[in-house]
Amino acid sequence: MYVGGLLFVLVGLGVSIALHELGHLVPAKLFGVHVGQYMIGFGPRLFSKRIGETEYGVKALPIGGFISMSGMYPPSPGEGDNAGADSRSRGAFRSLIQDARAANDETIDPQRACRVFYLLPVWKRVVVMFGGPFMNLVLAVVIFTILLSGIGVQQGTTTIASVSECVLPAGSTRTACAADDPAAPAAEAGVKPGDVLVSVDGTPVSTFAQASAIIQASPGRTIPLVVRRDGADVTLSLTPVAAQRQAVDANGRAVVDDKGNAVLHTVGYAGVGAQLAYVPQPLTAGVEQAGQNTGAVVSLIANLPVRLWDVGVSLVTGTPRDPNGPLSVVGVGRIAGEVAAAQAPLLNRFAVLLSLLGSLNIALFVFNLIPLLPLDGGHIVVALWDGLKRLWARLFRRPPPKPVDATRLVPLTIVVAGVLIAMGALLLVADLFNPVKLPT
Repeated sequence: MYVGGLLFVLVGLGVSIALHELGHLVPAKLFGVHVGQYMIGFGPRLFSKRIGETEYGVKALPIGGFISMSGMYPPSPGEGDNAGADSRSRGAFRSLIQDARAANDETIDPQRACRVFYLLPVWKRVVVMFGGPFMNLVLAVVIFTILLSGIGVQQGTTTIASVSECVLPAGSTRTACAADDPAAPAAEAGVKPGDVLVSVDGTPVSTFAQASAIIQASPGRTIPLVVRRDGADVTLSLTPVAAQRQAVDANGRAVVDDKGNAVLHTVGYAGVGAQLAYVPQPLTAGVEQAGQNTGAVVSLIANLPVRLWDVGVSLVTGTPRDPNGPLSVVGVGRIAGEVAAAQAPLLNRFAVLLSLLGSLNIALFVFNLIPLLPLDGGHIVVALWDGLKRLWARLFRRPPPKPVDATRLVPLTIVVAGVLIAMGALLLVADLFNPVKLPT
């Protein structure tokens, strides 16, 4: 099962990458751009096949993908312009810029000179570059919709699963009742496992959460409780006792005071437990979940330097890592394997794996839109800057400017790529030697 969970994530990642690149490929071809390659992965080529003018293939390292479009940047300037360009790019970076221009020139076929990316209108270039991340967003929404609306969310139902015999003090670790423990109100009222809650205090209930809220708001007060038993409705009298329980916030997290002590409050307690079941959610739940995950990933990236520092400290000191922190592909695979091998119902494990894959696509969506080359967001910024320059020239009736030469940004691109590689290496080492521990 561990290997199965790992394969699930690897295959899901491969599909996510393939669809990401398809999001670039389809609009590029629709807009007439010559696309020489569509590749999944990097490194040595495993296999490929040419269909029409495009070579489709898979490479050995499934850590990304790419399409090779003709003329991503304008061709190298002529000799007269080249001298000026050289004078503006003196030093160690000049050869990098020239190498990038030469590599770009190789993608421009003289017979297809009009089918290059940089000649597209700005909005078409934005569509092509945004298409990849957008496909990851769409896939995430589909996954979350299947998860939440197809499978559902595990919730307490109105069917009673257990009835406590007594009321245990707040924070007690005992599982058995003592002779001096007061009897639980539900047991005294005659509630039995298998009963289905129909109404509480005259209010019809359709979820256990609704029934629980009414009971907690009624300490010391006798209220009518209607349950369905053996096909017939039975009316009982329930008197919830006042009990001290730890307060929780809207997200279900325990509330503590300034000193870290648990905050207790008085609630009504009956002593019943509900059967759990997967309850399908509205179709809009998938979109809402994708939006929440997007916000969480944006927050993580905004604090990425701090998060990476924490990962490095945890790696050196051996302290537990933040389970909500950044992970490498290895870390995601380990979590998927542990989830698949856990002692839990198969549907529960599958739901967690689906959620993991959906979150991974949201991460791909947000990360690729960072406005730095070589990421898709960087290409979008270059296209928008080009459009802004052209708009400025039209407003002031000046000659159209030359296309933005993004090869000048190659030094910055190399720095960004180096940072990404270093970040990936840190996360990889951390996931190998100090992985995130799942809660038991």
